[in-house]
Amino acid sequence: MKNEKVTCVHCGSDCGRNPVVWNGLNFCCNGCSTVYQILNEHKLYKYYDIEKTPGIRIEPAEHKSKYEYLEKEEVASKLIRFREGDTVKIVLYIPAIHCASCIWLLEHLNTLHKGIKHSLVNFARKEVSITFNQSEISLRNLVELLDSIHYIPDISTSIEGLEDSSKTDKSLLYKIGVAGFAFINVMTYSLPAYFNGKPLDDDLNTVFTILSYILVIPVVFYSARDYFISSWKNSSKGIISIDLPIALGVLVLFMVTSYEVIFQNNQGYCDSLSGLVFFLLVGKWYQGKSYEALSFDRDYKSYFPVAVTRLIGNTEENILLENVEPGDEILIRNKELIPADSVITEGEAIIDYSFVTGEATPVRKKTGDFVYAGGRQLGGMIKILVQQSVDQSHLTKLWNQDSTYIKNPDSIKTLSDKISKKFTIIVLSIAVSGFTGWLLFGDFKTAIYVFTSVLIVACPCALVLSIPFTFGNTMHVFGKNGLYIKNTDVIEKLSQIDTIVFDKTGTITDPNSSQAEYSGRKLTPEEESAVYSLSMQSTHPLSNSITRYYQDSQYIQPESFTEVEGRGIFGRAGGFEIKYGLQEFVNQGINSENRKSTEVFLSIDGQPAGVYYFRNAYRDGFEEVINSIKPAFDIYLLSGDNDSEKEHLSAYFPAGHIFFNRKPQDKAQFILDLQSKNRRVLMTGDGLNDAGALMQSDVALSVASKVYHFSPASDAVLEAGKFHLLAQFISFTRTSRKIVKASFIISFLYNIIGISIALSGKLSPVIAAILMPVSSVSVVAFATFTTLYFGKLRFRKAKV
Repeated sequence: MKNEKVTCVHCGSDCGRNPVVWNGLNFCCNGCSTVYQILNEHKLYKYYDIEKTPGIRIEPAEHKSKYEYLEKEEVASKLIRFREGDTVKIVLYIPAIHCASCIWLLEHLNTLHKGIKHSLVNFARKEVSITFNQSEISLRNLVELLDSIHYIPDISTSIEGLEDSSKTDKSLLYKIGVAGFAFINVMTYSLPAYFNGKPLDDDLNTVFTILSYILVIPVVFYSARDYFISSWKNSSKGIISIDLPIALGVLVLFMVTSYEVIFQNNQGYCDSLSGLVFFLLVGKWYQGKSYEALSFDRDYKSYFPVAVTRLIGNTEENILLENVEPGDEILIRNKELIPADSVITEGEAIIDYSFVTGEATPVRKKTGDFVYAGGRQLGGMIKILVQQSVDQSHLTKLWNQDSTYIKNPDSIKTLSDKISKKFTIIVLSIAVSGFTGWLLFGDFKTAIYVFTSVLIVACPCALVLSIPFTFGNTMHVFGKNGLYIKNTDVIEKLSQIDTIVFDKTGTITDPNSSQAEYSGRKLTPEEESAVYSLSMQSTHPLSNSITRYYQDSQYIQPESFTEVEGRGIFGRAGGFEIKYGLQEFVNQGINSENRKSTEVFLSIDGQPAGVYYFRNAYRDGFEEVINSIKPAFDIYLLSGDNDSEKEHLSAYFPAGHIFFNRKPQDKAQFILDLQSKNRRVLMTGDGLNDAGALMQSDVALSVASKVYHFSPASDAVLEAGKFHLLAQFISFTRTSRKIVKASFIISFLYNIIGISIALSGKLSPVIAAILMPVSSVSVVAFATFTTLYFGKLRFRKAKV
């Protein structure tokens, strides 16, 4: 009986006659067996559930001192992106990342070693960002751990960071040059046959045939090698890439050409082959330049305009982040982001670096200490001196890559991925069928042309690119009109929303128009200064109103400050113990005289002092927004405030859809209850006391009166002045979805028409190579310019 092939459980390679056996399982080598045992020991079984045989074959182990050089500080410092105490963050380039199992395993490194706190994979760039405790695992040990499971980092590329794109461009241009030189010369040798309709005499024909064949060899094995390499690497892992049809088409033409040159003394398809590769590469270069031109403006414009408070003497001014320079002194209040690497000049800080590292443990800092960009101040007000130029793209990338608030995947994107995976198989089947059909008619030359043309002309690129370019340009349109989206995934989620939940204070109310009134015992100037100094530390709208109320008081540096989310503030300043917030938080027995407004209760040194009343002013366009979205959405109001304005708000919200006195955890639970009923929920809040609800929602929208009040829990940040456009933004996401579907239809029509013509034998491989990139660029251009056109039309009308 014939022996069946035994494949390795880990990597899928042939185990040969003598496989390595462990626990009844077959492995091709001891390396694969070791990796399997490591994963099995740590119960990482899912690695093998996501993809069949997802591992990489293990090469013979090198000497243990291979990574000894990583213990040198000068080398380690080049890899380290962040270091605070024992917490270190690095980004490593790992070429072996190739499938979903790789992502899953590398994002569960913390189960392999307790010293690893957090890891996140960037699949497109084959990078993994790792946060670890260097007192528990050193950089060298971490890299050795990755090596032991055969995810070997390329240290030199990791140090360099992003590879020099100019080298890639030059490499592609060299390949285009070789293919173009061969194409021009081969066509020159073929001109007599084209014009005369017959080949030259035997001797001259033999010379031109040999020269053409010699020129074609580097075209196939140098210029077209990326298609072969990509196809081979993916096929060896059971993945059918979109490069496979192209590689097959080139290979078939070369094999037939080789046969005709060697055995029949004619040029075969030298002209078609060199032209095919040349136009494929030119199209590839053109696509790259076109996408770069179309996407550059989007990438730059879509950054949210973070602003900061700069100090000039005793004067405060709000400036955009892009205008901050080294040497500027910046004021940072509670819950505000540190915009640039800086040194603390005044105050004590409690910095939350979870936005940077994924670790939520706060770090205490004092005057003179260095702080990194992206940290969030959790204590009182501090002053910092900017040390390095501000990199707004760094903050934006942190927001985009933040994995703390992962939502459900997109349906339309999932559909695109499924179609793309099956596309190549369908095209291969059609090409083989066309080849077989023409072969049965006895026309071998046309059969080869049909097979190659079908493989080349069919391209799923347009299909794949429709979503990122449509949604990317939607981000650009939104950014120009005051809505800043985290990433393109949010666009589709926003288009599927059927329920909108509003917070009240700072969201539908205008905090800048809210005026505080005080009722209670008269405070001494010293007490007023103490309250003023504490309220200065907070960014909450009601604290800002209290700050304005006491704006003529003297500022005193607080001795302590704590803000309890959704409840209130307590601290010590000028020798007084100050506490203000909700009545139960302050624990005072003052009876409210006015239930028609928002209340904040005050106590000093544990004794009731008085109550602040706030007359709420609603944002411009509030009534317009509610009336425009009410017919299409279920709308709710959740507030941590009292029900003093229930009667007024009942005119806008349906009965039973208004809830007051809700704590932050109550809001999050309310969102969860709605989702359990299959509702797609948009939560709008101020980003300050609503983090739990924002995290729970399908789409989290922060309404920011000051754009530096930005919450990483948000999927989007809406400038308060553009609140009246909320309905327009949601509506336009649905327009974007329709544009994506139209792009899909265009892509399908192109492929159907192109393949039909190719099957008829009337489309040469060279023309197919020209049409393929043109189709992709035209679909991308359609998606881009249509989105921009309708966006301009929609928001021009909205502004009128």
